[in-house]
Amino acid sequence: MPAEYPLRFGDNALVLAQRLCAWVGHAPVMEEDVALANVALDLFGQARLWLSYAGELEARGRDEDALTFHRDAREFCNVLLVEHENGDFADTTARSYFYDLWASLALGELTRSGDERIAAIAQKALKEVRYHLRRSQDWLIRLGDGTPESHARMQRAADGLWRFTGELFIGDRLDDEMAANGTGFAPERLRDPWLERVHEAFSAATLTVPAGTWTQRGGKQGVHTEALGYMLAEMQVLPRAMPEARW
Repeated sequence: MPAEYPLRFGDNALVLAQRLCAWVGHAPVMEEDVALANVALDLFGQARLWLSYAGELEARGRDEDALTFHRDAREFCNVLLVEHENGDFADTTARSYFYDLWASLALGELTRSGDERIAAIAQKALKEVRYHLRRSQDWLIRLGDGTPESHARMQRAADGLWRFTGELFIGDRLDDEMAANGTGFAPERLRDPWLERVHEAFSAATLTVPAGTWTQRGGKQGVHTEALGYMLAEMQVLPRAMPEARW
């Protein structure tokens, strides 16, 4: 199996975890500092499992640390949504909700993978992601159905991020291959159930589901926004400056 397949899921979790870590000490309330840190830790744990498997499959002697700290942006294959900058708390909530909902559906598919390692990772990660989804959906509804200010910010955040969600449902040759041999799934199949859940949550939040259909894509093929490069420069500076260091 190509190492790139588990690498995609690992990169999604890794990049989003790094983004969420930036909220520590800056969240609206102390409870959210703790909650965001815990979600990030869950995602880092998931990333380690996916990247460890990818390292074994590529057989180039790279473990999860090497794949995390010694790859350039073009080598990352996460979707663009997760690398989007944090913005304000509404932006972070919208990004988390859109991703968490997709991840819950994707991991549900992967629990039935013909690859035992992928199925096992997905089963573990799915338990965590279901909690992440409950949390991000709760905030989406609280902010959307809250004050005029919180409603306006939540709607603006959803509108701004909508163009990045379509990439979640666009398959490529690797996706087709993995779906055909029973290892993975066809991303297109997740769009309708995802949209159905989005409409339900937005209705409860008194928000309007964005109507745009244009999609920004390329993350899975290594074509990223400049935001990822800045994030990686900060995340990787110490291991790259002192490659022989041990903790």
